[in-house]
Amino acid sequence: MTAISYVVLRRGEEVLLQLRRGTGFMDGCWSIAAAGRVESGESSAAAAVREAGEELGIRIAAKDLEELFTESRTNSIPGAGDIDDHFHLATAWCGTPRIMEPDKAGDLRWFGLGELPENLVPHEKVVLLKLPTG
Repeated sequence: MTAISYVVLRRGEEVLLQLRRGTGFMDGCWSIAAAGRVESGESSAAAAVREAGEELGIRIAAKDLEELFTESRTNSIPGAGDIDDHFHLATAWCGTPRIMEPDKAGDLRWFGLGELPENLVPHEKVVLLKLPTG
């Protein structure tokens, strides 16, 4: 089973999304700004902290992560197995988020929760729509 950890950066009623490119998966779609595979022996929270640093150049303290959801999905690649997606919320971090992997991200932008783009990775959109507003 593959595990993926996601960091939803939230600023008031906005979330930070990146435009995927050059990844081979859902390129041209918006996605949660930081996400990646959980390494062997690593917790999903530790992976979230690591990915935020690698992909956005920010530091998040593990104590500032709130676990949102863990959901399982079937991998769309035949024979690749199932995936456990671990979603975490961060409302506090150090640094200014920026694109650290320009070969994998074409843009980085804040979106209002009520104004999410249509071309959002579907399983991530489901999670973002569950976030409380107001």
